[in-house]
Amino acid sequence: MDLFDEIAAKVKGQDKTIVFPEGADKRILGAAVRLKNDDLVEPILLGSKSEIEATANENNFDITGLQIIDPAAYPEADKKAMFDALLERRKGKNTPEQVEKMLEDVSYFGTMLVYMGKADGMVSGAVHSTGSTVRPALQIIKTKPNAHRISGAFLMQKGDQRYIFADCAINIELDADTMAEVAVQSAETAKLFGIDPKVALLSFSTKGSAKGDMVTKVAEATEKVHEMEPELPADGEMQFDAAVVPSVGELKAPGSKVAGHANVFIFPSLEAGNIGYKIAQRFGGFTAVGPILQGLNAPIADLSRGCSEDDAYKVAIITAAQAL
Repeated sequence: MDLFDEIAAKVKGQDKTIVFPEGADKRILGAAVRLKNDDLVEPILLGSKSEIEATANENNFDITGLQIIDPAAYPEADKKAMFDALLERRKGKNTPEQVEKMLEDVSYFGTMLVYMGKADGMVSGAVHSTGSTVRPALQIIKTKPNAHRISGAFLMQKGDQRYIFADCAINIELDADTMAEVAVQSAETAKLFGIDPKVALLSFSTKGSAKGDMVTKVAEATEKVHEMEPELPADGEMQFDAAVVPSVGELKAPGSKVAGHANVFIFPSLEAGNIGYKIAQRFGGFTAVGPILQGLNAPIADLSRGCSEDDAYKVAIITAAQAL
């Protein structure tokens, strides 16, 4: 069974509600129609009803039964409840005037629907920047207990091959603590996709073949992962070839439970992760799904502004699965 068929089977009929702040966007509207018709999620589209209807008419989308909320026309009682909830959440950090302004932003409005339990998750980013999606999530949803940060992972798929790459979206500089936490988060994400995680913490060195602060950082991160999750197969520092090629892994890291068989790859910086996943996507022919935001109290997904309708459709399915 195809990966997304597997995930769709988990969420089908579960009535998970996903809010889309960019409801008038052609790609988002097309994905929402498919999700509704396939009985995978209950979409909530934010935006002007007339604009959404115009987009639907232009593209022959049947939006019958889709829930549309225009934040500008939200009922006063519901708007007051949302205002009060956000003001309390941001107590001491934002004035009432600032909170009122925040709720004019569809990203904040959609995030509040999740926070207040009116939606199970949110998918945004087709029009808005990563910052516009992540900032409200951090301020309102916040991180899980014992989590200190969020990170962005990509599911890389080609045929029967499935891998997790992280962090490819959020943390520009990763110290040892951050890298370790991203590794643990990514192992949990791998399980969501039926991957039995074997985590490689990547470097330009394998087991001391090179020296320097960048190498030491990855070795320290590996030790921290072992402290956090003693049963999780994780190893580093490790070069990519040692992580994926059995003969190279055996030569460079003999006795490792991960070398040569890794399926979760933790990059030492955002630039490395971002470059790495795009090389795999463009040269290697892998489909890159994500970024999948990890570490939040509720599932919020950040699309790329270059996403397709199919990308939005798949990310929404993943977001619904995270909400199960």
